[in-house]
Amino acid sequence: MKAWIYLIALFAGVSLSIEGAIYGELGETVGKLESSFYNFFVGSIILGIVLLFLGQGSLSHTFKAPKWQLSGGFLGVIYLTILIFAIPLVGVGAAMISVIVGQLAMSMVIEHKGWLGSKANKVKKEKVMAVLLMTISLFLIFS
Repeated sequence: MKAWIYLIALFAGVSLSIEGAIYGELGETVGKLESSFYNFFVGSIILGIVLLFLGQGSLSHTFKAPKWQLSGGFLGVIYLTILIFAIPLVGVGAAMISVIVGQLAMSMVIEHKGWLGSKANKVKKEKVMAVLLMTISLFLIFS
C-alpha cells in the first residue's frame, strides 16, 4: 500500500539530481549565490501561485509555530547552495551520493533519539552497515 509513496520519493530524488546539475551549471553562468537566489525566488513565485488555488492552511500560523520548525527554509538554502558549489567540482554523482549518505546517517540519529517530533526507532546494525557500505561505495566509485 505504501509503494506509491516510495515511487514519489524516488521521483523526488531524480528531481534533486536534475536540479543540482542544472543549478551547478547556472552557477557557472550567473554566479553561485545568484543561482541559489534564482532558485528560491522563482520557486517562491510558483509556490505562491499554487498556494492561492490549492492552499488549505494558514500562513499566519507561521508566527505561532515553534521557532525550530521554521529552520527548514534556512537548511534548504544551505543544501542547494552547497550543491551549486560542489557539483562543478566533484560531479553530480559524487555530490548526490554524499548527500544521501549524510541524509541516511542523520536520519538514523534523529529516529534513534526521537528528535524533532519523530517517533523513536532504535538503530539496527543492518542500517549502520548500509550507511557504512554506501560510504565505502562513495570512495570506490568516485575516487
